[in-house]
Amino acid sequence: MPIPADWPTTEAQALAEQERLRPLVQPYGAADAPGPAGADDRLIAGVDVAYDDERDLVVAAAVVLDRTTLDVVEETTATGRIAFPYIPGLLAFRELPAVLDALTALTHRPGTVVCDGYGLAHPRRLGLASHLGVLTGLRTLGVAKTPFTFDHRDPGPARGDSTPLTDPATGEEVGRALRTRPGVKPVFVSVGHRIGLAEAVDTTLALAPRYRLPETTRHADSLCRRALTARQQAHVS
Repeated sequence: MPIPADWPTTEAQALAEQERLRPLVQPYGAADAPGPAGADDRLIAGVDVAYDDERDLVVAAAVVLDRTTLDVVEETTATGRIAFPYIPGLLAFRELPAVLDALTALTHRPGTVVCDGYGLAHPRRLGLASHLGVLTGLRTLGVAKTPFTFDHRDPGPARGDSTPLTDPATGEEVGRALRTRPGVKPVFVSVGHRIGLAEAVDTTLALAPRYRLPETTRHADSLCRRALTARQQAHVS
């Protein structure tokens, strides 16, 4: 999964790349279509990143779990220079180079990747999860902590309750506000690539048996933060 040689460096280039990639997103399950060679549907990965803006560094983590037991099978990290400035709606260009490096370093090839962010719940329908899915061919979904710029009603209080996440400009449903823990604020699930919304919601619930966030995100978040701290301490010493 090499990083494209012509990775955008300006806002105009990034916007043009999103417009180019958006029609390639498959916002539905593709059980009849083969995934990438070697992908194992029994495995699911989480990816996340941590930043050191002062040193212009980003650390990405990829953690592979067994879908059935939620045990960690493998974990990797990748460190690099921040590839793009912070611009809302263009976060993928800032994070993806390091995320791709971390995924490439895995010896196990997960069938699905969960991103700490958005997929179709994006102004141009190409958030991090969708962008990653198109580049890799992997099944992807986004599970975010906030609704970004979209509207929703608060779901019911029970685990599994959900309501549509909608674009206020068009009324289009772009995801679901999903209650993963009783009485705890919801997460926001959206399709990334090669998965339908119902499957994305079911997958999120299966990955969150005890906590608000899916285990994939919890492990990846912890790993990238620990790796960044180790890098910072090594720099100081």
